Amino acid sequence: MVTRRFVPSLGLVLLLIATACRTGVPVIDTADKPPGREGTIAGKVVSEGGAAVVSRIVRAIAADGTRHEATTNNAGTYSMKVPPGKYRLEVELRDGERLVKQPGETEINASDLDPNRDFVIGAGK
Repeated sequence: MVTRRFVPSLGLVLLLIATACRTGVPVIDTADKPPGREGTIAGKVVSEGGAAVVSRIVRAIAADGTRHEATTNNAGTYSMKVPPGKYRLEVELRDGERLVKQPGETEINASDLDPNRDFVIGAGK
């Protein structure tokens, strides 16, 4: 025999079971997505010693002169969305710094990811 004290608890348990067995809309959207119109350029800016260089502007410059910019985060990494095309990459230098390593020209197609476009900055000119 069920006492009145357990009736609300039994109702809650039945409600939870009914909700858990619900079928319907998937949690993950598996539908086809439209193709992306942009690609991504990403990389890291470090010192010759390997330390992250923080708060530096990295520019991607297209053949027509269009510029896209990103700023390095606390890990020295950057990422920027750009339209398809060829880009030359530059990093902001401060007095007394020189580029030790700079990535070459990069070509981006729609939905491309071009990672490891890394810079190394050293002391001196």
